[in-house]
Amino acid sequence: MLHISNQVQIPDSEIELHYVRAQGAGGQNVDKVATAVHLRFDIRASSLPERYRERLLAMNDNRITRDGVVVIKAQSYRSQEQNRADALGRLQELIRSAGHTPKKRRPTRPSRASQRKRKEAKKQHKQKKALRKKVF
Repeated sequence: MLHISNQVQIPDSEIELHYVRAQGAGGQNVDKVATAVHLRFDIRASSLPERYRERLLAMNDNRITRDGVVVIKAQSYRSQEQNRADALGRLQELIRSAGHTPKKRRPTRPSRASQRKRKEAKKQHKQKKALRKKVF
């Protein structure tokens, strides 16, 4: 069971894990042992609440396919268990980010004092430049 929040959990049966050989350096360990993890999670077929599903499918993330399947490959560590934990953690963060609603931006206006201050600074800059001119 993967815990996303107090109300949202994903059963292990919905998460598909495949173990494959990792790429890159590592010597004999890389050649012999399948330590990398391919995690697949079908958003549409999951038991996630509707708002999570909609937001995940609307996300512009290269880990989410057109079919609505999250694909995560974890191969940073030398052990299978660490890579598995890493992949599950990344899935958890992705789903949490979909559940987070961004704060609505309220447009603000500069205060009168800040506008006055800006104009004064421009005047001073103008005077400083004028003093550098040649006197005829």
